[in-house]
Amino acid sequence: MSKKCEICGKEKKFGNTISFSHKRGNRSWSPNIQRVRAVVNGSNKRINVCTRCLRSGKVQRAN
Repeated sequence: MSKKCEICGKEKKFGNTISFSHKRGNRSWSPNIQRVRAVVNGSNKRINVCTRCLRSGKVQRAN
């Protein structure tokens, strides 16, 4: 499953973790992606959607 929202395009971001001694290491942030059945152009389809889009109502879930 891809770590990308098919509605808003949100995907994995990269940055640094900084310790108390200020050493830096790599880390990443992944969006909360769910595979849901949704109504797309009048038909039911399985799409990868972030929970922010689900919660805000950008996606209409299929019954």
